[in-house]
Amino acid sequence: MNESVDQLDTGRLQPYLAERIDGFGRITESRKFAGGQSNPTFLITADDGRRYVLRRKPPGQLLKSAHAVDREYRVMHALRHTDVPVPRTFLLCEDEDIIGSVFYVMEFVEGRIFWNGALPDATPEERGAMYREMARVLAAIHSVDLERTGLSGFGRPGNYFARQLSRWSKQYYASETEKNPAMDRLIAWLEQNIPEDDGRVSLIHGDYRIDNLIFHPQEPRVLAVLDWELSTLGHPWADLAYQCMQLRLPQDAAIPGLGDLDREALGIPTEEAFVAEYCRRMGIDGIPDWNVYIVFNYFRLAAILQGILKRALDGNASSDQAFDYGRMAKPISEMAVKLI
Repeated sequence: MNESVDQLDTGRLQPYLAERIDGFGRITESRKFAGGQSNPTFLITADDGRRYVLRRKPPGQLLKSAHAVDREYRVMHALRHTDVPVPRTFLLCEDEDIIGSVFYVMEFVEGRIFWNGALPDATPEERGAMYREMARVLAAIHSVDLERTGLSGFGRPGNYFARQLSRWSKQYYASETEKNPAMDRLIAWLEQNIPEDDGRVSLIHGDYRIDNLIFHPQEPRVLAVLDWELSTLGHPWADLAYQCMQLRLPQDAAIPGLGDLDREALGIPTEEAFVAEYCRRMGIDGIPDWNVYIVFNYFRLAAILQGILKRALDGNASSDQAFDYGRMAKPISEMAVKLI
């Protein structure tokens, strides 16, 4: 893998951070986290023992509007006094001369990250509590006061799903490595079936899933929501359907879902129960056109994965698992076709 993806120029970074972060010590170690398909993320340790997280755009030629670490920083900074748990942010650097790309620095939050939605090491009671907590936090995101937080201009007006369909269709075709008839069919179907705009607008995360949450070390409580790169103003049910869509994925996929697991035995709410919990917290009765939103999210995930595959083939991938993730684009689009 390209060395510039895996390493930081701490010689230039050290004085830059020391001038801008109160009490910042001398960098003793910088280590890249194994996860993160889009933006390389590093744990920085200072000589006083304090730890920070640096997240940067990858080097190389990038798709327009992709790898938006500046958006991540701005939304987390705006959410610092809300009910949405986010890490403390320290700075955003848009000067690419420092380490070669735009980056930001936030606090390191000590807690648990779960990479498998089945939570194999938890008890049934803990699993149920964690998924109910996920519904609570998602509802908190969708309930953020946009005016008070200064996020009212964080997205564009109009039908969110139509805009997203246009955006991800273009992104997909820009990163297409071979023809995939399933994606062509999905795009055509969605163009005909996207519901009329109902006027709902909220902050949405865009990639809400269990491995983008940091849980308390012992409690079923979320301490921080991470990875806001795809956040925008949009339709809240897009986030909800995305979370539920992921749990339908096969258990043995690179992004493991719950497949045909017995959720009742595991203590994990069914899709219907999870949606009902979310609706209760949002004060709404239900979600019409649910299948359309599920299909849309399969399409969108396939487009994202295709971008990962293209970066891997171009040598700009941020993770050794990039090929495994990227190769899921075609089967996921084929799963979606079965729903239309």
